[in-house]
Amino acid sequence: MEDLYLSEIFIYPIKSLGGISVQQAEVEERGLRYDRRWMLVDKEGNFLTQRQHSQMALLQVTLQEDGLSVTHKQGLLEPIFVPCNEHTDKEVAVTIWDDVCTALEVSNEISKWFSDALQMPARLVLMPTTTQRLVDQKYAQQGEIVSFADGYPFLMIGQASLEDLNSRLKEPVPMNRFRPNFVFRGGTAFTEDTFVDFTISAIAFRVAKPCARCVVTTINQNTGEKAAEPLKTLSSYRRVNNKVMFGQNLVHAGAGVVKVGDKLAVQSWK
Repeated sequence: MEDLYLSEIFIYPIKSLGGISVQQAEVEERGLRYDRRWMLVDKEGNFLTQRQHSQMALLQVTLQEDGLSVTHKQGLLEPIFVPCNEHTDKEVAVTIWDDVCTALEVSNEISKWFSDALQMPARLVLMPTTTQRLVDQKYAQQGEIVSFADGYPFLMIGQASLEDLNSRLKEPVPMNRFRPNFVFRGGTAFTEDTFVDFTISAIAFRVAKPCARCVVTTINQNTGEKAAEPLKTLSSYRRVNNKVMFGQNLVHAGAGVVKVGDKLAVQSWK
């Protein structure tokens, strides 16, 4: 079998906003450094997502030396800077799916900027290091924790899988529709479905479960517009138990740096 190697790495510092392509990233206990460490919530503390608010796709995050810069992709707002280590002492109980955990509001000023940007009440919160949000215990190996990601520290997709999908579409879609952390090249379409354990840069990863896809895949990440594809086509050949699967959720053990070009070495297969 041909070599498998990382071809792209993405982080999403603020949940459901535009992601960042990086050449290398640090693997920490909760996932990649900076990935989903911030989140937008409503007045009740429920997480905000592109699933209901597709305009969130228009807010792009970039990493600065000591914080995040957030801009509007259509230039409708002045950028705002979010310092990495600054926050209020105001604790907020936030809800992500079935999980409730403690977060810290960043600042009233920054929350107002996001409320104006999204034209609805929104607060930006940060996950403190004291918050221990557990991975679903049905799939966790050793009590792994996760950031504000939907449920797992990492999502991985093979480039061949996207190419297979695009061969079935009238108009191809980019990888950003699926919001992975890791993209790899090598192997055939959906090779990742057969992985059990593998390493990248001597860090051990394990496939937890396939990723069930939702309406976010139908949102153009440059315009915020929705369409039927690619979910319609995916549902015709990637449906399992009435869920559409594309990509694999991962858990891990260890820490270190992963880089584009690193070899992905599979230890065991399904």
